[in-house]
Amino acid sequence: MADTNNVSTAKPKVGGAIYSAPAGTTLPTDAVSELSAEFKSLGYVSDDGLTNKNTPSSDKIAAWGGDTVAVVQKEKTDEFTYTLIEALNIDVLKEVYGEGNVTGTLDTGIKIKANATELPAHVLVVDMILKQGNLKRIVIPAGQVSELGEVKYGDEDAVGYETTLTALPDAEGNSHYEYINKPGTAAHTETGAE
Repeated sequence: MADTNNVSTAKPKVGGAIYSAPAGTTLPTDAVSELSAEFKSLGYVSDDGLTNKNTPSSDKIAAWGGDTVAVVQKEKTDEFTYTLIEALNIDVLKEVYGEGNVTGTLDTGIKIKANATELPAHVLVVDMILKQGNLKRIVIPAGQVSELGEVKYGDEDAVGYETTLTALPDAEGNSHYEYINKPGTAAHTETGAE
């Protein structure tokens, strides 16, 4: 039976919605646990929010006479797109240009090197608040920045880094995980409730 209570919008968690951590960081397994100190907030995201393109591509196999007799999956892409708009956040700059390409602080001066160095896969977490305060967390065990949009400098819009992140499969073949919890519920682990 249809239920309007199951329809929801998604708002960012207060204080930031997207967090980045080095590869190998322990992954959360629910939507309510506090993230460890390894996770760095990437701050505000533009009002376009987050888009997930999780689509397979397939070929149809036809029999003589034209009937489709099988569908074979060729590939499955899992991509997330968002625009980071905290252009003065050192963690955002490292996410976009690479850890080794950004040095300094605002107080000492920031130096950014733009080059062709491939950005490594790393862990990302996206925290959202759904209808009635329910929490949703997307965990990407191995996300790699695969595309950056044009950076526009103007006086009417925030400087932003449109980022496309490709979620690569982990050892279990999963490119991302999603968790939804009611607010105030106990943290959940793979072996049972804590």
